[in-house]
Amino acid sequence: QVQVVESGGGLVQAGGSLRLSCSASGSTFSINSIGWYRQAPGKQRELVAVIGTGGNTNYADSVKGRFTISRANAENTAYLQMDSLKPEDTAVYYCKAIISTGPMRNSYQYWGQGTQVTVSS
Repeated sequence: QVQVVESGGGLVQAGGSLRLSCSASGSTFSINSIGWYRQAPGKQRELVAVIGTGGNTNYADSVKGRFTISRANAENTAYLQMDSLKPEDTAVYYCKAIISTGPMRNSYQYWGQGTQVTVSS
């Protein structure tokens, strides 16, 4: 069984920074891609950033130049560095990992429980 856990959320003033972490643990697996998503009250969940196996990244236009996604493969961990935060970044942030596991190395997606990020004006 694989578990994905986020951490690092909190309350910060506009212009401040936070770093979120997403860690995977459990039975033998390999992580393909990791994505950060967010969902604000009354809105749909949206993709914020994603990083692939080779380190290739993609960002939502709203966070380009402010957020940086990275991964530490040896630690099965990914990070989302969020700088120049704005009140509109307030949301629950979720991590989704695409993981190959099991005897057939099938790919599955695993979601974390979410971490709250609140940016005050």
